[in-house]
Formats: sequence, C-alpha cells, structure tokens
Amino acid sequence: MNIIEKVKNEISAEINGALLRLKEKGALSFNSVPEFALEVPREKSHGDFATNIAMLLTKEAKKNPREIATLLTEEMDSNKTKIDSIQIAGPGFINFYLQEDWLQEVIPTVLEQVDKYGRSNFGQGRKVMIEFVSANPTGLLHMGNARGAALGDSLSKIMNFAGFEVKKEFYINDAGNQIENFGKSLEARYFQLLGRDFPFPEEGYHGEDIKETVKRIHEEYGDSLENDENRVQKLIDIALAEKLAAIREDLKNFGVEYDNWYSEKSLHQSGMIQESMEYLREKGLIYENEGALWLKTTEFGEEKDEVIQRSNGIPTYFAADIAYHKDKFQRGFDLLINIWGADHHGHVARMKGAMGAMGYDPENLQIIIMQLVRLFRGKDIVRMSKRTGKYITLNELVDEVGKDAARYFFSMRSPDSHLDFDLDLAKEESSDNPVYYVQYGHARICSIIKASGKTTFDVTPENLKLLNTEEEKALIRRIADFPEEVRLAAKNMEPHKLTNYAHDLASLFHSFYNNCKVIGSEADLMEARLALVYATKITLRNILILLGVEAPERM
Repeated sequence: MNIIEKVKNEISAEINGALLRLKEKGALSFNSVPEFALEVPREKSHGDFATNIAMLLTKEAKKNPREIATLLTEEMDSNKTKIDSIQIAGPGFINFYLQEDWLQEVIPTVLEQVDKYGRSNFGQGRKVMIEFVSANPTGLLHMGNARGAALGDSLSKIMNFAGFEVKKEFYINDAGNQIENFGKSLEARYFQLLGRDFPFPEEGYHGEDIKETVKRIHEEYGDSLENDENRVQKLIDIALAEKLAAIREDLKNFGVEYDNWYSEKSLHQSGMIQESMEYLREKGLIYENEGALWLKTTEFGEEKDEVIQRSNGIPTYFAADIAYHKDKFQRGFDLLINIWGADHHGHVARMKGAMGAMGYDPENLQIIIMQLVRLFRGKDIVRMSKRTGKYITLNELVDEVGKDAARYFFSMRSPDSHLDFDLDLAKEESSDNPVYYVQYGHARICSIIKASGKTTFDVTPENLKLLNTEEEKALIRRIADFPEEVRLAAKNMEPHKLTNYAHDLASLFHSFYNNCKVIGSEADLMEARLALVYATKITLRNILILLGVEAPERM
C-alpha cells in the first residue's frame, strides 16, 4: 500500500467511524454511510485532501451540509490519522490539512521500492485486452495510427503497472472490400509495369508504396503472373506479407510490440461469424429483407437496423466485428478496450449493444475514440492524404523527431481532443519542448548523483527533518502522488495524466535545484537532499518507462 493510500484509508476509516458514532448518539439520521470522495484538491490552499460526504448526507439526514460537516469534524479523532487541522469550506466541503511529518515516509519508501515504486494491485489481476492501431494492411502507417500506437502501448504499460493482466492485440483487416480493392490495385499496377494499358480501379489505392511493392514483386516473379489464373490472390498474399512485415518493423521501431496478431480472414474460415449470426437469429434479433440479413440494432437504441450479411451472402464488417469481440470474451478477457479513430464514432453504440445481445456486459467493452492529428512545421499545416500518397508516415516522423518526442507528444492530450503536433517544437532542445524538459530533468539528476560520488544514502528521520523549504516539501509531496496518479490513469484509461504529472514533477525539481544547494551544503543536509534527488530520479524514470520514453543519463 502506498503512502497516500495509507493516509486516505486512515482518514476514510475515521470519517466512517465518526458518522456511525453520531448515528448512535442520535445526532445524525441515515441508513448507511454513502460512498464518498476523498481527493486531493486542485488548489493547494484547500488542503491535502477534501471530501464531499456532508453534501451526500443532506437529504437523508435532513440537515444542511455545513451543519453535518461541523458535527462530523467535531466528532473525528485526529489522533487516529495524520490530520493536523480541518476546515469547512463553501457549501460543506471538508478540507483536511496533514501533519508535515508524514512526508518523511515518502523518500525511504521510494528508495526501497525503486522500479516498483508506483506499482499497485488496483487491477487485482483482471484480464484486459487492448486492441489498437489495427490499420488496414494496404499501406503504410500514418499519424492517426501513430497516435493510437502511442496511446495503446502506454495504456498497456500503465494498466499492467496498476495490477491488471494486459495483452495487446493487432486486428489484421485481411478480408473484405478493402482487400478486394487492394488486389485490383496491385493487378492494375502490375500490368501497367508490363506496359499494358490497364485501367486503375476507381476505389483503388493510389499510394506510391503500392507501385514500389509491385516493382519488387516483378523483380522476383517477372512476367510469370501475367497468365496465372490465381494472379490477384497471389499478388495479395505477397503484398500483404510485405506490408505486415513493414508495419511490424515500424511499430517495433516506435517501441510497440504485440502479444498477438489476429487475422480477420481466420474469422471467416473458422465459421465463427456464422455461429454468431445463428445465435442472434435464435434470439429473434435477425430478419431477412431483400435478400440481406439485418440485425435489429434499433433495439440497442440505434436509429436504424444494420445489415450484417449482404444479399450476395457475404457478411459485413459489422458481422465480423461481432464475432471477433465474442471471441475475445471467450478467450477469457474480463475487459476489452479498443482505441478507434474518430471515423468509427458511429460504430460504438451498436457494437456495445451487439455485445449485450451476445450475453456479455456492454460495460466490459470500453471504446476510446481518438480525434485527428494535425501536423505543423512552424505555422504551416503539413497536409495529409492517404488516398493520394501525400502523407507523412510513422517511420518518417520517427526519423525526423525521434521515437521519444513522437510518443510523448501523442500522449500529451486526451484522446478525445484534436492534437496539433508541432514538428519544429518536437526537435527543439529547450524548456519549451515538453519531452526535452522532462528528460533534461532526469539527466540533470544523474549528473548531480554522479558528482556526489555516492550510490547509497543515509535517510534517517533526523536527516529528513532538514528538508523543510517550500521547494523541498512540494517536491516530496508530488513524488508521493505518483502511485495514485498511476492508479487514476489506469482506472480512467488516460495516459495523458502521466505526461501532465511528469511535467509537474520536472518543474518542481528544477525549482528545487535552483533554490536548494545540494553538493557542498552541510553534510547531513546534503545527505537528505541527495536522497530526495535520487527519489525524484526513480519516480521520473518510472513515469518515462510507462510512457515508452527513454530516461537519458546525459543530454
């Protein structure tokens, strides 16, 4: 149990105890203590923790919240907690101010746990599948894929650290219309390469990478495919293998590796799609109209029903998606998390509804919708168009700004907000560049520790009491927040919370460094400050690891 959690539990227990004592005395009337929040206030002046319990009891207790808050604070025994003082604020919020000696537990804990600092059992081993990127294997990865890769991989690391058992999966869209159009595109480029006047399909893929792929195929197979009856399928198989290998390599260079690559084609071949449709038919949720099969998605709150099998007998993408998610649950996952692009927004409700119809709790399918990325070079927008081939690929981005900057920038904003990615800023070596600012903080710490010549630190209570400047206390307090920050980032599926925290911590360290002399200060104070510096190093490094970013020792 981390220090913040321990302190919170002590305060929560005393709140519960005081309320029950007030009930026994007849001072308050309620059936049971409601679930209340005990959180760190945004404003430092509002204390170390604040609770809304008084407002929650107003209706049942038939008293105004400030009166309830007064009764509660007078009944609480602060000796059972680290509480120094209590204040009632606003309509009835109760703010708790802690004794400063609780901070003395932080540094020894961090130095003892090292790379395990921040880890918890919050997830209790719950099995989670995170599916992300899952790009059509018909071209190269673009900015949307890159953002999804950074978010999905970081979320996987964060949730694992918080006690979940997480697996990462890439769903290969190797069946359906996009593959048919891919095959037609390859065939057209192949014949054009042979000098034939072959029309390019209207819905084909125009990217330059398709031409390069066909050129490589021709170099290996020559004209031998020209009269082959299975020409299109062979072109698809060869090209898909190449594209998937390139996708794997680009993602690996981005620090992303998957536990499983799942083929959509395997769903069609296994009969799982038909099994799912038969199950829904037996439940009376499928009907036939004009030769097609329709799912009654209006029963899930949708405006219209959806086709799941076309009149030609071919299942739709939606049908395959239902079978795929059913298979995920059948593989034993308790929670499914998908990271989708904004163009999939309309698919969310019907997908969750379909899972409910299949007998699963729709809340165990969580879908994170990710908004678009705009690339800037200076004040100029870098235009992207996958259809015409005029777009910056993931590989090109990593080559230009580096893996660390790319991953950090993609994780800085909530997925549901648009992201403006400044290429020039990402390469800038200054405090304006957020990833440079955080990494520089870690490198500065390493140089301090190296200059001290020490590898172990004496962290006695007497030494730690010497850390009493505002800069020192603020830094220790923020280090103490790390386990809770990880827990909340995992609970709310918000990796950007850790980039915000990393920047806060780096800022507090830089302030400490500028105001508190470390090397050359009085011996006991230097020892305590070096311990604080090392605890900061551990925390910053653990954050950066969770974000998939390097923690450099020098810059």
